[in-house]
Amino acid sequence: MKKKILYLLLIPFLITGCFNKGGDTNKFINKVNKSKQYYLTGNLEIVNNENTYKYKVKVSYKYKNQYKVDMINKVNDHQQIILRNKTSVYVITPSLHKSFKFQSDWPYNNSQSYLLQNLVNDIKNDKKKKIKTKDGYTIVEIKPNYLNNKNFDKEKIYLKSGMVKKVEVIDKDKTVKLKMTFDNIDFSPKFSKDYFKLNKNLGSAKTMQTSKEINEVTYPMYLPNNTHLSTEDKINDRVILNFLGDKSFTLIEQPVKVSKEFETINVDGDPELLLDTIGVFNEKEIKWISNGVEYYATSKDMSEKEMLQVVNSISSIPVSK
Repeated sequence: MKKKILYLLLIPFLITGCFNKGGDTNKFINKVNKSKQYYLTGNLEIVNNENTYKYKVKVSYKYKNQYKVDMINKVNDHQQIILRNKTSVYVITPSLHKSFKFQSDWPYNNSQSYLLQNLVNDIKNDKKKKIKTKDGYTIVEIKPNYLNNKNFDKEKIYLKSGMVKKVEVIDKDKTVKLKMTFDNIDFSPKFSKDYFKLNKNLGSAKTMQTSKEINEVTYPMYLPNNTHLSTEDKINDRVILNFLGDKSFTLIEQPVKVSKEFETINVDGDPELLLDTIGVFNEKEIKWISNGVEYYATSKDMSEKEMLQVVNSISSIPVSK
């Protein structure tokens, strides 16, 4: 009799626990699917070995596929904007008077820890997802879709009261490599008519002071096995590093030239979030700007993952420990 009474007492608890787990997840999915716009703020941390790169993130979304992701590096205040409007996808660097223009499927071709639609799609697409409750959170554990980093093994989405509070991306060594913490999410923001237009987002940031030559060459801290620096040449203001071996590649470094007028450069590829900047990734080549230096890396031998390992080992700015 006592066992029967205990069992009856446990039933409501079990039902409530299951309902809360599924309820929080469903509330989040429904809220995002029904939203026509939102504005959110948060903080993104990218971990690379002993170093942590921190960004302040602002995301704006409006129906008909309009996005604006404003990212500011907390160490050097370097601002970059990923903009998707009705015309194209852009990566804008206001302080350099530059933008790159893409014909890209971004942000739908990759998992994105700071975009609500991408989180919902990750949850819906993973039929083997795990949902549990801990410390007041509903935690949805899924397999993410980071095309250029197959080492990202798990994504944990922390929900509370039907809304996302934190996202952690974990590698195969069970180390948190990305962490996005959400401060505020507003589903009723007011955007001006030209809010997502390119000209409106060129900004009034202070123009970056750049050098006319490379003061110090930056070398990769990681090299694939049986690959070594073969030649280092300086032609005018450009440094060309050639690496030979099983995974040969070329790395070019040159000072960024700041135009008086804002310029837009057409490129092939997709935006790629590196450690301290947003780059342009196109199969066998990557272009990026960091701390007043423009970098270009290309290889016929390396996979995309290997290219990113090399590129992410090149940093010319101090980081937060």
